Amino acid sequence: MEFLIYPALGIVAGLAAGLLGVGGGLIIVPVLIYAFASLGFSSDVLTHMAVGTSLATIIITSAGSVYQHHKKGAVLWSVLTWFALGLALGALLGATLADVLHGRLLQILFGGFAILIAVQMAAGFKPKASRELPGNLGLTFTGGLIGVVSAIFGIGGGSLSVPFFTWCNVKMQQAVGTSSAGGMPIAVAGAVGFMVTGWDEPVPEFSIGYVYIPALIGIALTSVIFAQVGARLAHRLPAATLKKIFAGLLVAVGIKLLVG
Repeated sequence: MEFLIYPALGIVAGLAAGLLGVGGGLIIVPVLIYAFASLGFSSDVLTHMAVGTSLATIIITSAGSVYQHHKKGAVLWSVLTWFALGLALGALLGATLADVLHGRLLQILFGGFAILIAVQMAAGFKPKASRELPGNLGLTFTGGLIGVVSAIFGIGGGSLSVPFFTWCNVKMQQAVGTSSAGGMPIAVAGAVGFMVTGWDEPVPEFSIGYVYIPALIGIALTSVIFAQVGARLAHRLPAATLKKIFAGLLVAVGIKLLVG
């Protein structure tokens, strides 16, 4: 049963990442928390393992999504260079900070974050495009902040990067495409950070630090394919209704994690 959950989770996470421009981690992390708990993983490490494994899967998911967005000319590579530097540095810091948080506290924080993102998506709130992109230093600083939050919660950062780019007068498709590409440095730096910080922890067999390899492989097998499907659909379908449905799911997940 365990090995059927991971590929199914990869399908849903990949579609969400490619179609909606949000990190698949918003789905992967809570499902892995429940899956790891059912497998008897220690409560001291299971939440950290869900986050670390989620970040590792985003490395592969991002590759498929970015490829499709790049073919559409929707990735602003000149902007991404300095932004990605901040994302990577912030993700390393975020992984270090997450390591000192108790697993239950990390669940509560994730639950609250999921509800906030759900409200933003359901309301269709978008910051008014009232300014231009900042300079290199501003891009790096902003990327750093997004990287810290993304690594703590095991997400690709799209739920934060897309509104930022929109606020800076970037077209929505380019905001989604560039945000998808930004998920790669977050995922690489964050996953490495969780591998290192979890190296000496009492993690289950087949783990590298806080990354559980069977889940990583199972999710990656399907997410990389369906992220490309989602990215293609993003250029054809209005996603407003899907976002509201997804927001409802996030509220339910957030409440469940808050109450324990």
